[in-house]
Order: sequence, then structure tokens, then C-alpha cells
Amino acid sequence: MGASTIAKQARRSAGVSAARRVAKSRRHFRLRKKLAGSTERPRLVVTRSSRHLFVQVVDDSKGVTVASASTYKLTDGDKTEQAKTVGTQVAEAAKAAGVSRVVFDRGGNTYTGRIAAFADAARAAGLEF
Repeated sequence: MGASTIAKQARRSAGVSAARRVAKSRRHFRLRKKLAGSTERPRLVVTRSSRHLFVQVVDDSKGVTVASASTYKLTDGDKTEQAKTVGTQVAEAAKAAGVSRVVFDRGGNTYTGRIAAFADAARAAGLEF
């Protein structure tokens, strides 16, 4: 799938402005053609919605999710604090599954705010990326 196809699909979806959707989809396309998770170093996928943060550790060679966490059931703190909590949770779950090194896939999101808070917390909890 080419970049123009990605941009066309992003323009059609509802929600945020078309320019922001297209920019995010282009960043994500650029990232995904370079990143792939392996058994030794799975991919840490971050999906951010306006309200929640969903995270998975995926082994792309097998197509298996090794560990996951989200802010879906968290209620305490603001969104940044919840992202830090999820970073700690996913690092603990990945360690329990025997994973210590990952490839970080920020999903086209810019590395600021909740994404950066999540990544810092995951690093502090012991994940290497």
C-alpha cells in the first residue's frame, strides 16, 4: 500500500481534521516500513485515542501478542499519569513473558505528552528500546 493510498484513506475517516489525520497516517506509514518485531526483540505498539492509551508487545514473526495493557479501566489521575501507569504495567507484563528488549512503534503519534510519559515509565521499569 503506497503513501497516496494511506493519505486517501485518512482523508475519508471521521474525527479530527483531515490535515492531522493525513500527517499521522504518513508518519505511521514511514515508521512501519522500517520497523518489525522479532522473537528476540518484539514491537511495542502504542495506540492513542482521545481518551485512552492501548499498548501491545507484538512478535511479528509469529503474529502473536506477548503482553498488553491499557488505560481503559484506570480512573485515578490525569491522562499523563495513567500513561505512566500503563508504561509500568506493560513493562512488568513483558518481563513476565521473558521480554526485556523491544522496538518502539509509536503508531504515527509525535513523541510528546502521553507517548513520551509512557515511554519514560516503561524504560524506568526495565524495558530497553
